[in-house]
Amino acid sequence: MTSPLRTKRLLLDRYVPEDEENFVVLFQDARVSRWMGDGPSSEADDRALFGRIFTKVYAADLFDVWAVRRDGRLVGHAEIKPTDEVEGYEIIYALAPEMWGCGLGREVAEALVAYGFDTLGLTEVHATVAAANKASLALLDAIGFEYVRSVTEEDGSTTRVLTRSHRPVSRPGDGRAGACRASRPGEGGHCA
Repeated sequence: MTSPLRTKRLLLDRYVPEDEENFVVLFQDARVSRWMGDGPSSEADDRALFGRIFTKVYAADLFDVWAVRRDGRLVGHAEIKPTDEVEGYEIIYALAPEMWGCGLGREVAEALVAYGFDTLGLTEVHATVAAANKASLALLDAIGFEYVRSVTEEDGSTTRVLTRSHRPVSRPGDGRAGACRASRPGEGGHCA
């Protein structure tokens, strides 16, 4: 059962049916969806995905999926789930473009990693990031993820597989990078 998580500025909690429109807006934004899975999907596919969160993921308790909220407003999406890229669990997150560049991606990523280690009892947490998503690569490097290997996708693009082992991390970072597979900083966002 997906439990709520809190960061300094965010609440990660279960989606509710009323989140559908904002979920679709988030996933229909090409600046976000270009980094998600296989890239942009149709609105109908995103609505079907939202429905499956309730009918499959939550109903069967398959893995943890959260709505990311700031001041009560849906501003992102987060997951930790089994991955086929490596044996283990992968974090996935996306933030609305207006939330980029102010450290919220780092807050989400750190919360997901802590959940993986502290709640799920994992010894490693993984991430897969498009090689072109420099912001996410920098963010994950700053919080202790290490490069494992590259995967060449069917379209010729490269995805990097990263892993964070459960050990203390003392790496500097300003937290200004975007979200894993979901954002780029510096595109007119604001985060007060």
